Amino acid sequence: MDGVLQLLHDVMSSPWVYMLIFTLAMLDGFFPVVPAETAVITAGVFAAAGQPDLVPLVGFAAAGAFAGDHISYALGRLVGRKPVKRLAWARSAIAERGGLILVVARFIPGGRTAVTVSMGALRYPRSRFTPFDAVAALVWALYSALIGFFGGAAFEGDPIRGLLLGLGLALSVTVVVEAVRFIRRRRGPRPPAPTPSPELAARSPHRGG
Repeated sequence: MDGVLQLLHDVMSSPWVYMLIFTLAMLDGFFPVVPAETAVITAGVFAAAGQPDLVPLVGFAAAGAFAGDHISYALGRLVGRKPVKRLAWARSAIAERGGLILVVARFIPGGRTAVTVSMGALRYPRSRFTPFDAVAALVWALYSALIGFFGGAAFEGDPIRGLLLGLGLALSVTVVVEAVRFIRRRRGPRPPAPTPSPELAARSPHRGG
């Protein structure tokens, strides 16, 4: 355990930690198995003790997420509409609430990649995608870094407990988001009103003739 703590401390006190965070956040944009959020939370825990600095940590994490999302968006434009042409719900949802979906998807495991690729494939305007994605990346970076920071501050001198607290809080948020999505799916859309058959319509007393 002491060896692991020493290794983490060495990494987090290195000036290269910001580039590491940027790279992980960027890769996570189009390769969601990369543990970018865990890395930012861990760095936030150590930031509570002074290294790394919190402000550049947030900045590099947000910049990496922003760059990764744009790579994912570009990949979507490259593959075209065919892979998502059957997702009529995606087309209508992105057209109506594209910005909100982009921000919320940041907190759904794998969701951000699906959304950014779909936005690129469906030719969502880049001029609208970029500012919304800047907000999404910054909110995600702040959320992840601050969860770790407050966990580290709560258990000053015991970064492992601080990290466990931060990861627990992040997992709780994910569970809540997934629970809300599950409930919304269970409720489902309200079924459309039945259309009368031609025979009934012909017999309707409201028809003239």
